[in-house]
Amino acid sequence: MTTLKRVIKTTGDGSQTLYLPDWKEHYHSVHGALAESLHVFIQHGFDRLPRNLKKVHILEVGFGTGLNALLSMDRAARQDVRLCYHALEPHPLSEEEVAQLNHPQLVSGGKHAGAFQRMHASTFGTKQMITSRFEFTLWKQTLEAAGLEPEFYELVYHDAFAPQFQPDLWGEIALKKIYRSLKSGGILVTYSARGSVKRALRACGFNLEHPPGPAGKREITVAVR
Repeated sequence: MTTLKRVIKTTGDGSQTLYLPDWKEHYHSVHGALAESLHVFIQHGFDRLPRNLKKVHILEVGFGTGLNALLSMDRAARQDVRLCYHALEPHPLSEEEVAQLNHPQLVSGGKHAGAFQRMHASTFGTKQMITSRFEFTLWKQTLEAAGLEPEFYELVYHDAFAPQFQPDLWGEIALKKIYRSLKSGGILVTYSARGSVKRALRACGFNLEHPPGPAGKREITVAVR
């Protein structure tokens, strides 16, 4: 991964993503990066959480461009919810790549642009107060290396590269580690609905739902502990 070139591309809804020419793989859907993140991770993840929660703990596997974190911060602010957000990203973006992304301008008219920059500039492994109500930690680690506290998260965004590129992140060992880190009733949401992923999730003890996917995707996966 460290030797792979990354190129910024504009997707179908005008939002940007990164493209890996060597893998022929995009970080987001070519039909719309913003639309995909809103549909998969916010609508079928964040918005499914109980409305009486005053603080939400989220783990993201695959921080990438930071779009999911940005949207989650915006949603939490609108609902007056405190957010504790932990993100895993072994291959963080460069300062130059972050500066070129148009995500901040597309979310709430750019009001979170400073927070977006601070997330990407965080000291790895150190808790940062991005705002007074948004606690953020970015780990430059793989899921395998991460020490996850048991029954800590209400929500996990599993946004790793597709199983053919990162099969270990979609296997039973990795998913069981996530399962243990979720509170009872906690949710794992992902864009993938591959058969092998479904089987691994069920083997871990998750109950599965498969809502319709965003443009270009038949269905996604919501897994509940």
